[in-house]
Amino acid sequence: MPQGKLFLIPNILAENTADQVITPQVREVIAHTKVFLVENLRTARRYISSLKLGVNLEEVHMEILDKNTPPESINRLLQPLFKGADVGILSEAGCPGIADPGALAVAHAHTRGIQVVPLSGPSSMFLALMGSGFSGQSFAFHGYLPIDKKERAAALKKLEAESLREKRAQIFMETPFRNNQLLEDLIRTLSPQTKLCIAKNITARDELIQTKPIQDWKKSPIDLHKIPTVFILQSF
Repeated sequence: MPQGKLFLIPNILAENTADQVITPQVREVIAHTKVFLVENLRTARRYISSLKLGVNLEEVHMEILDKNTPPESINRLLQPLFKGADVGILSEAGCPGIADPGALAVAHAHTRGIQVVPLSGPSSMFLALMGSGFSGQSFAFHGYLPIDKKERAAALKKLEAESLREKRAQIFMETPFRNNQLLEDLIRTLSPQTKLCIAKNITARDELIQTKPIQDWKKSPIDLHKIPTVFILQSF
C-alpha cells in the first residue's frame, strides 16, 4: 500500500487576512485532507471553517501536536500515513516547523520514508527579516529568550557581540504580554548604536516594521503589549 504524504500547512498571522496570504494550493490541500495534527482543536476548526471550502468538520479527524506532546507518541499520530492517508500539520500561526512543534513529526516522517510537502505561506520570522534591512545572508533565529532579567541581559549581550563578530542578524520573540518588558531590557542592555527592528502585527492592517538604533527607540517608545511581535537586532 502506498504511503500518504505529510503536508505542512501554514496558518494566518492576523485575523481576517486569509484572502491575502493563503494560497490556492493551501486551500486545495486543506479541502482534500481528512487527518490533521494541530496545536489547538478549536482554533484549527475555526481556521478551516473561515476558508469556506465546504469541508464537513465532522468528517475530519484531528489530533493534538503541541509543545507538550511526548516524542514517543509521534509514531502513533502518524499511523494514518502508513495506511495511505495524507496528513496535514496545521500551525497555530504561520508555518509549521518554524518555532513550532511540527518539526518533531517531520523528523519522524523522514525516518520512515514519508514524503514531506511544505506549503508556502506567511512566516513572521522571514517577513520580519525581509522588511528589516538586515542581512539575509547570515542570520539566526533564537526563539524565546530567558525570562529572568539577569539571564536575559546576558543573552542579549551575547547576541549583540555575536552579531558584530559574525555580521549576523539575530531574530527572537517574546510572549506578547511580556513584549514591553523585553523592549525595556533591549533599550537598557544594548549599545546605543546597535540597530533594532520591531515587526508587530505582521500582515495585519496596523502592521509596523521599523528599524532604528537603540538610542532612537529610547526617544520614541512604542506600546507592544499583547501584540504579536518579532524582534531583530544587528550590531555594526
